[in-house]
Amino acid sequence: MPRGAVDRRLLRRVFARVGVIQIDSVNVAVRSHYLPTFSRLGPYDREVLERAAYGRDRILFEYWGHEASLLPVELQPYLRWRMDRARRGLGAWRRVSQLIRDEPAVLERVRATIAANGPTTASGFEGARGKGSWWGWSDVKVALEALFWCGEITTAYRKGFERVYDLPERVLPRAVLDAPTPSEADAQRELVRIAARATGIASERDLRDYFRLDLADARARVAELVDAGELQRVGVEGLRGDRYLARDARLPRRIGARALLSPFDSLVWERARNRELFDFDFRLEIYTPQHKRVHGYYVLPFLLGDRLVARVDVKHDRQAGVLIAHAVHLEAHADRRAVEAPLRDELSAMAGWLGAERTAFPRRMRAER
Repeated sequence: MPRGAVDRRLLRRVFARVGVIQIDSVNVAVRSHYLPTFSRLGPYDREVLERAAYGRDRILFEYWGHEASLLPVELQPYLRWRMDRARRGLGAWRRVSQLIRDEPAVLERVRATIAANGPTTASGFEGARGKGSWWGWSDVKVALEALFWCGEITTAYRKGFERVYDLPERVLPRAVLDAPTPSEADAQRELVRIAARATGIASERDLRDYFRLDLADARARVAELVDAGELQRVGVEGLRGDRYLARDARLPRRIGARALLSPFDSLVWERARNRELFDFDFRLEIYTPQHKRVHGYYVLPFLLGDRLVARVDVKHDRQAGVLIAHAVHLEAHADRRAVEAPLRDELSAMAGWLGAERTAFPRRMRAER
């Protein structure tokens, strides 16, 4: 944990390390993009992240990194190839790509409206709500998403959780917009470098998935970085296939980690990697019917040292002022006595960070078989 308050400098260090933090709308405990910084630095003022992402002197921006993500603004030039592909109707969601290809006039009208009127939400457009269910999108909503994919608009800020869109030239730093555009290959190599630093040791699949690169692109870039000596091809005892290690990777003398992790944290978002490296089969059960859930609705893995030792089903009851751990499931290898005290401490720290007055811990921790 850092000494003193977490400031922009420390926030930069987190993003320099992980490269990308996923955004998700679920707010059972706290919005997911706030959690990775807490996991790595401890309690911090969330306004620091808000200002970094949406303030006048922003150092972060929103785009499609892994999924919808916050990324350092310096990465914007390295994602322009993805924006360019989107303009050609490639790489985006099917309906978005179809609109880009078939209805360019709709996109131009929507962009012109934002240019003339300034920051605008989807609901700010007349007729923006689709017919039928909440998930129904009108052409305007799809057009906004298409323009976002293409880099023609970006997130100025959020109102609640709703994006407020504006033109990049009115939002992003001038130095970023004026930076030269790398070739696709150069940009993708940089994204693979970032993925390698963030993952420590990774399969080709891990490196590809980190920024959602296409198979052929990722395979070519990984091979090029191996040839250049920037990635080392290594084997891991007990695992089949090659793994890759960044040239400057260092093995720490000790690992004293203690962290509750967002289910969307880059450490655990790749299920196969969790099984291979941590013997931890982690599945998000938010969309699983309640009677079929094994571990709970919103489960945070608990990292202790270099092992994932437990899963904690949490909820922040804001009205009662309680952070509730509905259930704690210990991994089969975990020592209950070694886990309980640090887990209680971490839940208490999270409760204080969220403004909860107390925590509610289950009477017993369940052991995995």
